Amino acid sequence: MSELVTKRTVSADIRLQLLGTVSALTLLVAVSTQADAEETNRPTVWIELGGQLESMDAGQKQFAPPFIVATPRPAPETVSPLSVGHAPRRSFGGEGQISFKPEDTNWIFSAAVRFGRSNSHKHLHQQSYPTHPIRPPITPSAATNFQYALPFSDANRHDSESHTVLDFQVGKDVGLGMFGRNSSSIFSLGVRFAQFGSKSHTAFKSQPDFHVSYKYFYGLKFPNAVFYHSNMATATTNRSFHGVGPSISWNASAPFAGNPDDGEVAFDWGVNAAVLFGRQKATVHHHTTARYHTARSYTVPPITVYHHAPPDQFRSRSVAVPNVGAFAGLSFRYDAAKVSFGYRADLFFGAMDGGIDSHESYNRNFYGPFATVSIGLGG
Repeated sequence: MSELVTKRTVSADIRLQLLGTVSALTLLVAVSTQADAEETNRPTVWIELGGQLESMDAGQKQFAPPFIVATPRPAPETVSPLSVGHAPRRSFGGEGQISFKPEDTNWIFSAAVRFGRSNSHKHLHQQSYPTHPIRPPITPSAATNFQYALPFSDANRHDSESHTVLDFQVGKDVGLGMFGRNSSSIFSLGVRFAQFGSKSHTAFKSQPDFHVSYKYFYGLKFPNAVFYHSNMATATTNRSFHGVGPSISWNASAPFAGNPDDGEVAFDWGVNAAVLFGRQKATVHHHTTARYHTARSYTVPPITVYHHAPPDQFRSRSVAVPNVGAFAGLSFRYDAAKVSFGYRADLFFGAMDGGIDSHESYNRNFYGPFATVSIGLGG
């Protein structure tokens, strides 16, 4: 009897072990199937759209004609006319990206574009007025001189700037889980294309030293003539750079709050570098003229005391432009959507010819906040 009981006990133990094994296998299969389903349901295509407000270092040599620096300013002027000579400091633009991640792989193929535009107009006019009315001159023709020859300075500048950056990259997530669950670490190689352009027109005018001569008639004082310099200078520039070259980047993301079902908050960061081989162009035209007026009538031609009109400059040269950049920000992620905010900097060293009469290399740098919205498709 004891032997029979023992055999039944062993059989029961075997059945319990088999049942436990089958249950464990079933659970593993269910979990694996669910994980595969979740992986399969993940979007394979992401479309991202956004915008940025960027500060710019769009350096170039300042056009400073001699009479602006050398001649006295008309009182009560407090601002130098050269203050209008700075390029735009802000630009607003957009960006877009489409990326494709095939199922059952860690490879990511992406194409991205970023562009910006900036326009500015600066006008500074300063003028002095007599402290008391000028009595009528002896001749009517001199009245015109008195009316229009008061000391003044006038500076006017128009600027426009544009930039476009294109990226085509192939990347791989080489650090799944490196920074925690659902984190990513994507290393990418690709090609970057950049195009920069700027145009400007600057004009200066001044009459800095107006004064009047008088005649006396029977003890009475009458204005007789005016003496003054009239100065004028203009400059028009058109600059550009087009380049393409290899690029490398590393982008990472690490969730720190929430969960995949209800949404996560992640910290995103990345760095990039490229070398762009292209052509730098600059077209520059400028001239400066100063005249001295010594007559009572405009019918008497003024004396030209300074005239500088160098030949127009047309420069073009091949350059290699190093480029480095970085970004950091936060993203709010859901299954098939993401909203991101951050700050980005992109520096292009020696990209532009900012000289006037000769070549001078200047950097073209962009840095500022950005925001994007991403939508996932497929899966």
